[in-house]
Amino acid sequence: MKKLLIALAATLLFIVVLLSVHFVHMRWLPVNVVFYAAMVDAVIAAVITAVLVFFLRACQQLTGLEKTLLLVIWLLGGYAFAISVPTVIDRSLSFYILEKIDQRGGGIEQSAFETIFKEEYMVEHRLVDIRLTEQFESGTITLENGCVKLTPRGETLVRASRFYRQQLLPRKRLIMGEYTDALTDPFRDSAPRSDYQCE
Repeated sequence: MKKLLIALAATLLFIVVLLSVHFVHMRWLPVNVVFYAAMVDAVIAAVITAVLVFFLRACQQLTGLEKTLLLVIWLLGGYAFAISVPTVIDRSLSFYILEKIDQRGGGIEQSAFETIFKEEYMVEHRLVDIRLTEQFESGTITLENGCVKLTPRGETLVRASRFYRQQLLPRKRLIMGEYTDALTDPFRDSAPRSDYQCE
């Protein structure tokens, strides 16, 4: 029971340290990609917490395996935080819709959303710039003479994502009152254009 209380207290400390490190990083330090930065915050917080806690007299009761497991739990918790909070808020179209409705006084006509996405969302969130930056930082694309190209890593990810999309995304997904498999192959009815393809 005492070990459990030590582990819980240490984990609470990790949460405080993580939120503090994350706040300082996001507020005052440069960030290339929000998700990667939040993961770095999680690692830093886990190391700081381990240094602060594992050398205390009370923690000497924990075995090496228990300390290792605590560290793994903290890292997994940090990953869950990174993907579920800052990354979702930063990237989520769903949150954008809610924030946009709030911005417009609490209600927007449904027919206006296509225009909002084309004329406001893309500009307000600098969507193209942000997504291209993330892909450059991830090493999945390069820019050569004004042409954005896939790297070998990018090609591998595309094959994996297309396989998952076609084989494992829902074939009966509810979209505006209709069950459809449209998103298992979103390019199915896409008319090819050649005016923007690189030579």
